[in-house]
Amino acid sequence: MKNKKIETIAVIPDGNRRWARSNLASISSAYSLGIDKFLDFSEWCYSYGIRNIVVWGLSTENTGRPKSELDALFSAYAKLLDDENTLRRLKEKDARLILVGERGLLPKNLLASFERLEKQTRNFKERKIFALFGYGGREDMMHIAGGIAKDSTKGKLPKRISESSFKKYLISKDVPDIDLVIRTSGELRLSGFMPWQAAYSELYFSKKYWPAFAKKDLDRAISDFLKRERRFGV
Repeated sequence: MKNKKIETIAVIPDGNRRWARSNLASISSAYSLGIDKFLDFSEWCYSYGIRNIVVWGLSTENTGRPKSELDALFSAYAKLLDDENTLRRLKEKDARLILVGERGLLPKNLLASFERLEKQTRNFKERKIFALFGYGGREDMMHIAGGIAKDSTKGKLPKRISESSFKKYLISKDVPDIDLVIRTSGELRLSGFMPWQAAYSELYFSKKYWPAFAKKDLDRAISDFLKRERRFGV
């Protein structure tokens, strides 16, 4: 069996709003719980020796949600990013935070908080957390087309485009290929998640809403992954 070790794991943390409805809780409390859950999730992953984590925090489609929901989400993220305990936990795990996506879609204060934490963790080398914000798979592909067209008019396009040179045009060019993608809440789709890096990812769908996702659920996902044979099209 090929490549049974997980170097890079991704999570689509779905179901926060449905968890709020089913638990008679506010949207803001669900988002806060879900965001805190991600830090726990990252530390569970480190116990398995996983070095790279990709989390889809906000898709381009999500930006069309009601302003009250977005405000609650942005407030919850800002609280986490500005908490000194967050930096401490990242430092303990030598984990670097990298923001991926259209940064202009984020409120200026939230973007400033992200970029501050990026700067504070940029010299951490053991692990990486790629936070997708203002990210969409189709937009990523369109970014490639725009970049190639721009370089073509400037005469900078290489005579032969390889996989590595093609990837440089991605918004998500720094994100490595993903071994395992986990999506919570029972939805059986990727919704445009990382079409390049997830081309040969193994997929695992959990029925748990993200705020209710526990370490035992991650254990099941990884156990299932280890039983699979990865052929990579061969």
